Amino acid sequence: MAESSTRRKIAVILATDVVGYSTKMEENEEQTLKNLKVCRNIIDGLVEEHHGRIFNTAGDSVLVEFQSAVEAVICGSEFQNTIKERNNSVPEEEQMEFRIGINMGDVVIEGDNLYGEGVNIAARLEALAQPGGVCLSKNVHEIVNKKTNFQFHDLGEQTVKNTVLHAVDVTLDGTSQRKLQEPTNEQQSSTEKPPAIAVLPFANMSGDSEQEYFADGITEDIITNLSLWKTFPVISRNSSFTYKGKSVNLKEVSKEMGVRYIVEGSVRKGGNKVRITAQLIDATEDHHLWSERWDRNLDDIFEVQDEVSSSIAAMVSPAVKDQEQNRVVRKQTKNMNAWDEYLRGLSIFNSNGDYGEVKEHCYKSINLDPQLSDAYILICRCLRLEIYNHRIGKQDQRAANEAELHEKAKKAFELDPKNPEALIILSISANIKRDLKQRVELMKKALEINPNHATANLEYGLSITSFGEYEKAKEHILKSIELNPTSANELFPHTSLMFCDMGLRDFENALDDINKAIEADPDFTGALGFKASILAHLDRVEEAKDFLAKYQEKRPAVKNTSDYEKVAPTIIKEVLIEGLVKAGMPNE
Repeated sequence: MAESSTRRKIAVILATDVVGYSTKMEENEEQTLKNLKVCRNIIDGLVEEHHGRIFNTAGDSVLVEFQSAVEAVICGSEFQNTIKERNNSVPEEEQMEFRIGINMGDVVIEGDNLYGEGVNIAARLEALAQPGGVCLSKNVHEIVNKKTNFQFHDLGEQTVKNTVLHAVDVTLDGTSQRKLQEPTNEQQSSTEKPPAIAVLPFANMSGDSEQEYFADGITEDIITNLSLWKTFPVISRNSSFTYKGKSVNLKEVSKEMGVRYIVEGSVRKGGNKVRITAQLIDATEDHHLWSERWDRNLDDIFEVQDEVSSSIAAMVSPAVKDQEQNRVVRKQTKNMNAWDEYLRGLSIFNSNGDYGEVKEHCYKSINLDPQLSDAYILICRCLRLEIYNHRIGKQDQRAANEAELHEKAKKAFELDPKNPEALIILSISANIKRDLKQRVELMKKALEINPNHATANLEYGLSITSFGEYEKAKEHILKSIELNPTSANELFPHTSLMFCDMGLRDFENALDDINKAIEADPDFTGALGFKASILAHLDRVEEAKDFLAKYQEKRPAVKNTSDYEKVAPTIIKEVLIEGLVKAGMPNE
């Protein structure tokens, strides 16, 4: 095996950020930035005094390298004491609190920056620290325990972000002596998360297979309506519809999808009449909580859907307030023919049918009702796939597709600005325009509306990778998979995780990600290039060369790094090219 060119060292890392920074920014951005500058001047001075080096800052966070564990702990403790003194002398609105984590471990050197496990554990210790406190790894505590006059409190082993670490608090004035315990499985299931709900595909009882799309559309709209409630997570359509047409055991479905509540029902349509039945089941106890039937004219269909959604939500979460109920009532078309055309297009889209045909149904829908935002959104979803997927999109039409996506995304948002789907599409438009800050802001708004929206979590995770927030991005991408369990078998989430792991230079996990992506879609050509780069970073150069050859066989236009730059994802372009050069791609 070739000798690794990666430069490493052992370093002491201090990580800190502001408690409740996002809330403070929302309340008063100007004042928060002014206060942060004052606090940054304090830590900058202390770091210099204690012979540290700030190597990374992002927003409110600061990462510092020390050669001495003792100096790091003294610096962190003096900073917290100084901040407490400042808080006692300024109005409440100008006060700030910080958390600090300190670890000693192996880090990767890249220019003036540091990466790797040593940095990651410091960040996890910072998350574990109490406001105004300093939390140490066990190895740092062992070094400083007998060399300082500080008192310490051993927290034992703690699980933070799926990592088990031994943590120790520095006892400072104003901090409490904590006793943290690992929650039991029973506690985790009952208190960690709100109860999730899945809506299974409503059965088409019309006796007409042509009406299947109508029953599916009813189901999807109920899922969308329920997803607007912040109180509990709703499993995405993609996962719920894997059970379509199947005879299911609800307890097994509950276990497979990680949900407590299941909604199932049926739709019978005849002429201008529709009958909808629905029932809510606590699947963990096999207990019927509620059932109802609605007989309505088709003109009342959206009112019925809202009524169903509100009734279910009221049963699942009685604490939901009236103002939340108002948010459930979404704007819908009054033109039933327009909605019918949209549903037909949606049915084709979900079955991976012809995207041109999907768009034609949506164009008809818009002609009938120009106010139907969902039709604009669906057109944009098709256009996005045509822009980014060279197998289905024509590159000579890319400019026209991008222009149409920008137009339709803007229109969808104008029509329904509180629809997370509209915000997602507008953020994708911003991404194409390379307005990356706007993309992040739009995704934040989508998550504010519905923090349990699977796609919003995925897209937000992707959006912040552009700013190097790879750990946070992974959390949101993994949450999206939790909310949409079947996406674990899809290409996009795994390539998204790969971007994060490559950004963190965690190539072992990146290899696992890309293998899962290839398994999900063996025809995805780009994955061959990604894998070639990853293997090269792992010093598996001969394997890397094989995958590079396979990639260039599929993409003969990509002869060198200059060609690859035109098609590479911008998020981790440099890391990808670094690996491909090592695999033998000409650097031109």
